[in-house]
Amino acid sequence: MRPKVLLYKPLPDDERQRLAMHFDIMEFDGFHRDNEIEFLAALREAEGIIGGSGIKLPTERLEQASKLKVASTISVGTDQYDLDYLARRNIPVMHTPGVLNETTADTMFALLMCTARRALELSNMVKEGRWKHTIGPDLYGTDVHGKTLGIVGMGRIGQAIAKRAHLGFDMKIQYFNRTPNPQAEKDYDAQYLSLENLLSSSDFICVMTPLSASTQGLIGEREFALMKPDCIFINGSRGKVIDESALIKALQTKQIRAAGLDVFQQEPLPANSPLCQLDNAVLFPHIGSATVETRRKMITCAVDNLIRAMSGDISQNCANGHLLKNSR
Repeated sequence: MRPKVLLYKPLPDDERQRLAMHFDIMEFDGFHRDNEIEFLAALREAEGIIGGSGIKLPTERLEQASKLKVASTISVGTDQYDLDYLARRNIPVMHTPGVLNETTADTMFALLMCTARRALELSNMVKEGRWKHTIGPDLYGTDVHGKTLGIVGMGRIGQAIAKRAHLGFDMKIQYFNRTPNPQAEKDYDAQYLSLENLLSSSDFICVMTPLSASTQGLIGEREFALMKPDCIFINGSRGKVIDESALIKALQTKQIRAAGLDVFQQEPLPANSPLCQLDNAVLFPHIGSATVETRRKMITCAVDNLIRAMSGDISQNCANGHLLKNSR
């Protein structure tokens, strides 16, 4: 009998066929109220699961998956799972680092540029017929080149952002990370600082740290108070890394100059969020890796990961491998 795999995100035909060559597929378009009974029944039978980061599978659901051997996500982030719980069950969680580094860095730099130059605000002014004369200082943006960029989380994407900033815009790079990153220091002359020193001395701050128990709420009221009044804040990590109410207050009171956000505490962001009313907030709908090319690479990577892991090979792209009882 072939292993049963629960697929809960639509895939291109060729990638679905690759799965079908190895597994019996139980297929769902997401998880919602209308398919809850059928989805949970399939979950109880699944030896493998594969889907996107938008579907949360907390412990109380995964406890029903008594036959589960492997989880594969079409994302780098794994906060939709409890990695410790799955590790206790010796279940590897496979993810897709690497294939989206450059694309996500492009998005973060686009967000930084749009925010600095007030691009969306001024574009809307033109589209709405409010451009009647040459703009004055009240609508000026701020330079990016030659400024200081502080990166919170100098992983693969953080380094790709540093490359664009330092080599392309002659920016000074400083960073905060769990441990120093000698490669970033060598390649981009990056300076390792404490979080407090980084926040107080950076012109731009870009948060790219994973969401974990130690990073949830990492940037809050105290941290925004440390920032320069003309600081521009960018978040491309996860919404819960930031105290969103503290950020809204900092923007409303002009404690900081502006913010560019690709992630939020609640997604999709409610239309009545105060963020939607602020001219000094540029908001993207969680599009960090959302290009045709990169999303396809992520799907291929996730399918590869599942096929290999189901055969016992978790040597590549295992998010919780260090926690497992054995390395397979």
